[in-house]
Amino acid sequence: MKYSALVVAAGKGNRMHLGFNKVYARLENGKTILETAIAVFLMDPDCIQVVIVTNPEEYRTRVIGRMPGRITLCEGGSTRQESVRNGLLAVLADTVFIHDGARPFLDKNHLSLLKKAMETEDAALLCVPCKDTIKKVQDGYIETTYDRSTLIAAQTPQAFRTDLIISCIEQAEMDGYTGTDDCSLVEKYSKVRIKAVEGNYANRKITTADDLNFQKER
Repeated sequence: MKYSALVVAAGKGNRMHLGFNKVYARLENGKTILETAIAVFLMDPDCIQVVIVTNPEEYRTRVIGRMPGRITLCEGGSTRQESVRNGLLAVLADTVFIHDGARPFLDKNHLSLLKKAMETEDAALLCVPCKDTIKKVQDGYIETTYDRSTLIAAQTPQAFRTDLIISCIEQAEMDGYTGTDDCSLVEKYSKVRIKAVEGNYANRKITTADDLNFQKER
């Protein structure tokens, strides 16, 4: 199954206090977070294209080495959802895997599981069981406790038939609705069931400087 990878990397990195987009911070392997995040797709012959939504000038300045021919750069929007919309305009394949540029630890085995799911599904995502007890708070007081056995933590990639996610994101724009992730748009604007594919906890998103320090301490 051939697919395009759409990697969202247009953030400002304010919570990292770096003065630049956090995806251009370097990991212990000497490569940027973004370079590490896209490597698994570039090594996959089924990935025909990697669309990176980021500031193209910053990418060319901070990423060392020649840009592979399968990479397309797109400008980001004012929100993550707008950035995804911009990237979808450049997607060539009938299936798209939308991935966080700040999530550099996706492994090929879990990518393969997601690809396998998309052979028969219209939408799927990687996820892991919630470890913590989740409670709903109202006005500063606990209102209810959710059944943890039914809860998952969503990860990326989240995979879709390209025409499906484009239709859903266009409807969201018309309504002025912003989803919490890409799957939430499909949940709201279609009747498609989304396949949950168990990932692993290592596929973490780097959000704060502490996440980078955690890597150094491992």
